[in-house]
Amino acid sequence: MTHYLINKFQIFILFIFSFLINAQNTEDIKNQKIYREILNIGTKVIEWRHDFHKNPELSNREFKTSKKIVDHLKSLGIEVQKGIAHTGVVGILKGLKPGKVVALRADMDALPVTERNNLPYKSNVISTYNNRETGVMHACGHDTHIAILMGVAEILSKNNDFSGSVKFIFQPAEEGPPQGETGGALQMIKEGVLKNPDVDAIFGLHISSGLHVGKINYRPKGIMAASQRFVIDVKGKQSHGSSPWLGVDPIVVSSQIISGLQTIISRNSELTKQAAVISVGSIHSGIRFNIIPESVQMIGTIRTLDYDMKELIRKRMNELVTTIASAYGAKATINITDGASITFNNPSLTKMMLPTLQDVAGIENVILSDAVTGAEDFSYFQEKVPGLYFFLGGTPLSVPENQAPSHHTPDFYVADESMLLGVKSMTRLALDYLKN
Repeated sequence: MTHYLINKFQIFILFIFSFLINAQNTEDIKNQKIYREILNIGTKVIEWRHDFHKNPELSNREFKTSKKIVDHLKSLGIEVQKGIAHTGVVGILKGLKPGKVVALRADMDALPVTERNNLPYKSNVISTYNNRETGVMHACGHDTHIAILMGVAEILSKNNDFSGSVKFIFQPAEEGPPQGETGGALQMIKEGVLKNPDVDAIFGLHISSGLHVGKINYRPKGIMAASQRFVIDVKGKQSHGSSPWLGVDPIVVSSQIISGLQTIISRNSELTKQAAVISVGSIHSGIRFNIIPESVQMIGTIRTLDYDMKELIRKRMNELVTTIASAYGAKATINITDGASITFNNPSLTKMMLPTLQDVAGIENVILSDAVTGAEDFSYFQEKVPGLYFFLGGTPLSVPENQAPSHHTPDFYVADESMLLGVKSMTRLALDYLKN
């Protein structure tokens, strides 16, 4: 009797093992089919990228870009919503069975940068930014983001035998809306982009000019910093440059404020926890060499990767600016406004989806990275729903990573071949999330 029970148990185990192997084989076959389809549309994805790169548009002005996206999604039979946050586009693809909703996001806007690259698809677009004529360039890789997500939409529309729905979010104004306008992720959220149907999780990527093609960088929790803009106005007393004792020199006061701000980082911030930065990027004062001016205005940025440190730095800046100015007989005000929040990768979601990234790119190519002090308004989506944001390598293997031109510069460049891994990654993240 015992021997019979053991045999039945062994048969049951073999049955389960066989079922799992067959299921795994079926899944592998399906993935290989999808990979072949991605290869087949690779040329199309590259052509889209070249077209977007050659015809860049500034934040909240992505009219031609939006139209091209809308036309593509409609051709795939995907439900389309347009005009969200001015020029944003959302596509909704429903699977064959009900289930969760996953969102995939790409940003669309270019920068006021004049391109120096000698490419056949180089941008020669000229526009106006802050009342100044400037070149326009996809100097941060958003052209690749759009093309990648258009490719993912095409692949998933042909493989919609999944449970649930996919939302394709094409977002304008990631670089910030023009002065006096609203836009970006915050505006999309206000207009309900995460509702109807309600999004359960969101994924996004950013091409990286300092990471080799084929690699992916990820990090649980804070991967990119919160950004804040501050404006400090210092008011002193004007006097002749030869008689400074007759006035209160706001330039000297401002220099002391700048030094004081750095002590917040070096003496008040727990840097073993996370990095933080305070930078003054602009100082305006004076008109003549022998006149001590009446006022100074300083403008700068704060970058933080920890919510408590963010609040500490805000508090200390408000205290130091007014106190230092008062000590020198001047008056000062400070105004701090939020730009982007912390790009915070949900730890549970990151852990769940890490095997997908490793399977797609190879374990050795998926690298746990340090956080960066750049900022991303993808963070606002992550404040509403669990999200995962990662970096996709864009540097040609022939170029050392530390010698690649930086983002937001006239020489910025990422290779076309980087995008296929982007399409594979986002496709698999969507499918595997809905399956799990």
